[in-house]
Amino acid sequence: MKWVLVTICIAALAALLGQRLLKLSEIALANREVPVKRLPNCHLLKNIEYGAEDFTILRDGLAIISTGLKYPGMPSFSDDPGKIYTLDLLDPRLIPVELTIKGDLDRDSFNPHGISVYIDETDKTIHLFVVNHPQHYTSQVEIFLFVEEDNTIVHLKTIKHDLLHSVNDIVAVGVESFYATNDHTYPSAVLHMLAVFLGLPWADVVYYSPGGVKAVGDGFLSANGINMSPDKRYLYVSAILDHEIAVFEIKKNKDLVHVKSVAVGSLCDNIEVDHVTGDIWLGCHPNGAKVAVYDPEDLPGSEVIRIQDIHYEKPVVTQVYADDGSVLIGSSVAAPYEGKLLIGTVYHKALVCDLK
Repeated sequence: MKWVLVTICIAALAALLGQRLLKLSEIALANREVPVKRLPNCHLLKNIEYGAEDFTILRDGLAIISTGLKYPGMPSFSDDPGKIYTLDLLDPRLIPVELTIKGDLDRDSFNPHGISVYIDETDKTIHLFVVNHPQHYTSQVEIFLFVEEDNTIVHLKTIKHDLLHSVNDIVAVGVESFYATNDHTYPSAVLHMLAVFLGLPWADVVYYSPGGVKAVGDGFLSANGINMSPDKRYLYVSAILDHEIAVFEIKKNKDLVHVKSVAVGSLCDNIEVDHVTGDIWLGCHPNGAKVAVYDPEDLPGSEVIRIQDIHYEKPVVTQVYADDGSVLIGSSVAAPYEGKLLIGTVYHKALVCDLK
């Protein structure tokens, strides 16, 4: 009888293991292939060789770009510290310019991830918020003052907190206030992968201000990109492993109330919002297994998705660009400006195309 019970337990465990492995393959979209769908007049940017994981575009067409991310579980092709660039999308030369970093920051361990800007309306100063992983598994937020005329960012402050344990992206809402996503359930990669394997949606969104820090949104296997609606009433979060964009209403106390989720059918990374139309632009990974493994014989692809009318009953989800990796590998962010589309990647290059 004892051996019968042991056999039953082993069979049940094997069935559970098989079911979870199949689920992980589905989450990673491991069997997905997308047909190539390119745009006209595309060219790769100079100086960007090791990723442009995130960027934000100011209203005057100046893009601020984070480069050189070294992220656990992802390929990396340079040991150099990360850098911040600007790119004037109205300049036909389209040449990225490296920003000089001043102030009290360890530049040798600078490892920038998600970024955001906050413009102080009282004096029009631009505060740049950068997620930094100086020791790979550690997370902190750096706040800089952006001095455009000098091509300089001046380090003002480093923010650390136990709730900000695995920050992926950030959206600034004040000179020292922001919402941030934790893409890991736990700081430990092993515990996080166990949580994903078991299907435990414990990753979250955190609100930080000098007056307090709190978790305000949960239920994610992994919370990735984050951004805000132009009227500042709603927050958008990429539930990357659920292949959805979650929409939250922002309450007066900064808590979040889930409104809806929109299926996108891809592993969408960072979120950019068109300040004029309110359209959402997503840099996505069509196949998560490929982007994590990086096989030169079977390159990871890229995909850009646009969501229109997200607050309507039936949002319009459109694939704008898709590549098989022969041009662009591992797209992570995309945004339009004046008829051009800028696309960044986790560890490859950056691309500019015409939309018209």
